[in-house]
Amino acid sequence: MQLITQIADMKEYIAACRQNNESIALVPTMGYLHEGHLSLAKKARAENDRVIMSIFVNPTQFGPREDFGTYPRDLRRDMELAEVSGVDCIFAPSLDEMYPPGYVTYVEPVELADRLCGASRPGHFRGVCTVVLKLFHIVNADRAYFGQKDAQQLIILRRMVADLNLDIELIGVPIKREADGLAMSSRNVYLNADERAEAVILYQSIQLAEAMYEAGERDALKIRDAMQAKINEASRARMDYLEIVDPINLNPIITIEEDALVAMAVFFGRTRLIDNTFLQITNYKAQMTNKTGL
Repeated sequence: MQLITQIADMKEYIAACRQNNESIALVPTMGYLHEGHLSLAKKARAENDRVIMSIFVNPTQFGPREDFGTYPRDLRRDMELAEVSGVDCIFAPSLDEMYPPGYVTYVEPVELADRLCGASRPGHFRGVCTVVLKLFHIVNADRAYFGQKDAQQLIILRRMVADLNLDIELIGVPIKREADGLAMSSRNVYLNADERAEAVILYQSIQLAEAMYEAGERDALKIRDAMQAKINEASRARMDYLEIVDPINLNPIITIEEDALVAMAVFFGRTRLIDNTFLQITNYKAQMTNKTGL
C-alpha cells in the first residue's frame, strides 16, 4: 500500500490508474479508523479496481470550541487497518497542502445545512463540502463511499454533486454498530465508562421508533416523544436535537406517509454522538446509489 501526502503526486498516481483503464474509489475519512470506516473500504474494494482512502482532519468543519486539536490521530495504526481492508493508497495531506496560505474559496451549502447538525454547528457543512469537493477533484474517482451514520452529510453531498454537475457516484454504506448497538464513531473513545454504558440508550430509542412504526404508528410527533422519553432515562444524556424529517429536503414530517429519516445528536458529558434510522425507505433506498440522489 502506498502513502501519498502531496496533491501533485496523488494526481500522478491517478493518471497512471486511468492509463490502465482502472475504476477508482475514494473513501474520505478523518482517520482513527474503526470498523465503520473499514466497511466502506471493503465495499469499495469489492466494486472497484483501485481504492484510495483519504485521511485528513479537516479544520474547516470544526467550530471554535470543538475538538479539532484533540481529535484522535494515529496514521501508522490507520495504515495497517486500511491495508488489510483492501486499500491501495492512502492520501494524507498536510494542512498547508490542502489550505495553503491565502486560501479563500469555500463551498457554501444553503437550506439543507442550517438544520439538524447544521443548526448547532454553524459552518460545519461549509467545511465538509469544501474539503470533499477538493478531494473529488484531486482523486477524480468514479465512486465515493460514505457512512450513513452521517446521514445529513450524505444528503448534502448528494445535493452538491447534483447542483455542481459532478460526475461521481456517491455510495451510502449502512451504519456499523458495537455489539450493544452503539454506532461506531472515532469520538466514542472520549466516553468514560459511565457515559459509554448510558450511550446505548440512543440505539434503544431507535429500536423503539422502528417498533412503533412496524406496529402501525405514523404520527411522527408520537414517535419522537417516545424516543425522547426513552433517552431521558439516561441521566447523563443531554439532547442537542431529535427530529423526524424528509430524507431529501430535511423538512420536518408530521405524518409518516413516505420516506422518513429519524436523526438525533445527544451529548454524554462533553461528547456529542449522532445516530439515525430510516423509516419507510422504499423510495429513498432506490436513490442511495445513483449519481445525484435526487
